Amino acid sequence: MLVNPKYRSVLFAVVVLLPLAQGCGAEPATEPFAYAGDNECDDRSFMGTGMASALDRDDTGKDSQDCDRLLQAGMIQRVSKEKGIAATQCEAIDFGDDSSEWANDDECDDPRFDGPGTSSIIALDDLMIDASDCRSQCRSGAIWLRVPE
Repeated sequence: MLVNPKYRSVLFAVVVLLPLAQGCGAEPATEPFAYAGDNECDDRSFMGTGMASALDRDDTGKDSQDCDRLLQAGMIQRVSKEKGIAATQCEAIDFGDDSSEWANDDECDDPRFDGPGTSSIIALDDLMIDASDCRSQCRSGAIWLRVPE
């Protein structure tokens, strides 16, 4: 097969250089995630100062480049479901009030919690303003505190 001379460098880069770069631990040129490379971790399985202000459950496992970098820098930690469940004492938690626009929709929107009773998107803006939903989900065991491993 003959290759047009003007495309030889592109073909060389794709066939030879890209596999070498990937084998050396370099990230592929495009990660199929909209927030990749923004220096914020968008994965709900982490917590800490390097996290995005809103976290979508659907983004779990999709922001490895940012999350790995922040984890190595000590800015985030993995969330422990087991420790969170053990630490959750519903009667001792201050749930705040119901001033959220999402209050009384049967989903806990408070970013301190995780579990099937939480909204698919949790945001810092909803901290302690969805009390009734979070309290009832906590009492039913459908949410637990997000705590580090």
